[in-house]
Amino acid sequence: MLTDKQCKNASCDAGSLRVRLADSGGLYLEVSPSGSRRWIWKNRFDGKEKRLALGSYPDLGLKDARVAPDDACKQHQSGADPVLTRQVERLCR
Repeated sequence: MLTDKQCKNASCDAGSLRVRLADSGGLYLEVSPSGSRRWIWKNRFDGKEKRLALGSYPDLGLKDARVAPDDACKQHQSGADPVLTRQVERLCR
């Protein structure tokens, strides 16, 4: 599991496309060469791998990022695809 210090100090080499630092439960921090960091939750729905962007670090801290997938997980357990739900919400705005 990640620590807040590891999240703050995470970096990506200029030659790499991105670096992914795994936490737990499909949650990981993705670091780009430009220095941006974002939280991603990876899961499976209908046998397909899906990724849900949760927010940017440090706007969404480690503690909050660990709680953020809970709502998506509840949707997933009820049979709804959380990624598709978010896409529909964005289109309806």
